[in-house]
Amino acid sequence: MCGICGEITFDGSQARAARIEAMTDCMAPRGPDGAGMILRGRVGFGHRRLKIIDLSEAAAQPFTDTALGLTIAFNGCIYNYPELRKILEEKGHTFASTGDTEVILKAWKEWGPDAVPKLHGMFAFAIHDRDTGRVALVRDRFGIKPLYFAETAGRLAFASSLPALVKSGGVDTSIDRVALHHYMTWHAVVPAPRTILNGVRKLPAATIRMIEPDGRHSDTTYWEPDFTRTPEDANRSGDEWAEMVLESLRVSVRRRMVADVPVGVLLSGGVDSSLIVGLLAEEGQKDLATYSIGFEAANGERGDEFSFSDMIAEHYGTNHHQIFIPSDEMRTNLPHAIAAQSEPMVSYDNIGFFLLSREVSKTIKVVQSGQGADEVFGGYHWYPKMASSNDAVTDYAAGFFDRTHATLAEHLSPTYHADRDESLDFVTAHFARAGASDPVDKALRLDTNVMLVDDPVKRVDNMTMAWGLEARVPFLDHELVELAGRIPAEHKLAQGGKGVLKDAARRVIPHEVIDRKKGYFPVPALKYIDGPYLDMVRDALTNDAARERGLFRDAYLDTLFAAPSEHITPLRGSELWQIAVLEMWLQAQGI
Repeated sequence: MCGICGEITFDGSQARAARIEAMTDCMAPRGPDGAGMILRGRVGFGHRRLKIIDLSEAAAQPFTDTALGLTIAFNGCIYNYPELRKILEEKGHTFASTGDTEVILKAWKEWGPDAVPKLHGMFAFAIHDRDTGRVALVRDRFGIKPLYFAETAGRLAFASSLPALVKSGGVDTSIDRVALHHYMTWHAVVPAPRTILNGVRKLPAATIRMIEPDGRHSDTTYWEPDFTRTPEDANRSGDEWAEMVLESLRVSVRRRMVADVPVGVLLSGGVDSSLIVGLLAEEGQKDLATYSIGFEAANGERGDEFSFSDMIAEHYGTNHHQIFIPSDEMRTNLPHAIAAQSEPMVSYDNIGFFLLSREVSKTIKVVQSGQGADEVFGGYHWYPKMASSNDAVTDYAAGFFDRTHATLAEHLSPTYHADRDESLDFVTAHFARAGASDPVDKALRLDTNVMLVDDPVKRVDNMTMAWGLEARVPFLDHELVELAGRIPAEHKLAQGGKGVLKDAARRVIPHEVIDRKKGYFPVPALKYIDGPYLDMVRDALTNDAARERGLFRDAYLDTLFAAPSEHITPLRGSELWQIAVLEMWLQAQGI
């Protein structure tokens, strides 16, 4: 787990060390254990290292194999690298290190782009071929590892974080109106390749981009979720599916224990993280480190779920760390959490993961986390409504979107309002694709392909890597997701959602955790903004920088300031917090 960056030129000039150094310096928290840079004429790579696998300097990056003529900058973890290494050794390859980075390089030499589907893991990497001059940019199936790029005249820069590209200079930082429409409508989800800035784009998940020396490029999508079913799948019982899911999840959790350092678990007390703990206990893990976090209550809403995480910790005898964050400490750290975001994100989980990661990183470098289960197994409240939908797009938007296109026009200044309903048009086009005929499957495919990439997994990556902590997500093992795609919707929607996963969990963990009301990361002070929190967001939205930018209508701001708690989105978020995060993020990046 690390941070990568680089610059490629197409106009005969040389890659600039100063620009690469600016990016690596910006990403220092992602890789506190080392830094490196390689310049090869028109191509330069930079790297920040977090030592997880092969702790020696033999695995330092960027990594070059001079005999093969290949250089790689890699971020992530390949869980099946020992198996791939054995295959490659049988084919005559020799290795100078014991880590996964060199395995990718040798696999690329052996199979070219066909090597990528063989990788089990989370990854973003760049490979430069000395002999052809080509550069490949690759991102994992779910975009767990980020990869941003900025193109200017005769040059392309890439990095693991958007702020790193901004720090490198020469980037168009004007607001992308289409991306802003998505941010304000789709609960801050901005689908690839767009970002909130016109000058920065992101490589879509499951994509290989081949870049020629003259700047031409081609993209290949090497994986996507499949929701087609055989007659045998359609007739399989719920018990059969539950057993298959459990066995696949066992494999996934086991894969994510590969490391040369200890691996812990972020334990929220929900069914997903609790099941991970239970499966690790089955694997014989002793003294497993688990971590949970809580906040002060506000407006009658509890700010923690310690009773459930404590139950699991006690049941399995884990080395549990219960972390309580006072309101003053949270408020002090909010600007730092927002600055750590590669893109502005509205979920209250951000500050929770940020502070949790700060504490966890003091004792451990790698954790497993439960993100992805809701999107893969149908855990959100809008999925049941889709089952009987006669208008899937409208029903999806009603359940997820924060505001309509017409309402958005009343909130944004006219300069920033998109000409058409970009978010609804995007959903309409995605639902129309072949391969998912059932409305529930259409929603699950969209959320797995798009929402999951640009909300939960981005949130976890940004907040954990702000403290040099690697988070692994077993529910996003692609083989598990492929299995879930074959399961008929009724098995997923049973028991109020995630029925098949709950049935699998009953074979492992206490039923009290499974049958309780679905929980969310509770940070009530950011939902019912008042007192010093209101002062903070009012200042951010009315200072000179905000006034000069002029994103929002004054009448809308005045309405929110007057009664913040009366303006809550369908996803139970604060409208005021949503727009404040955007402005605070832009100011934090110096935009």
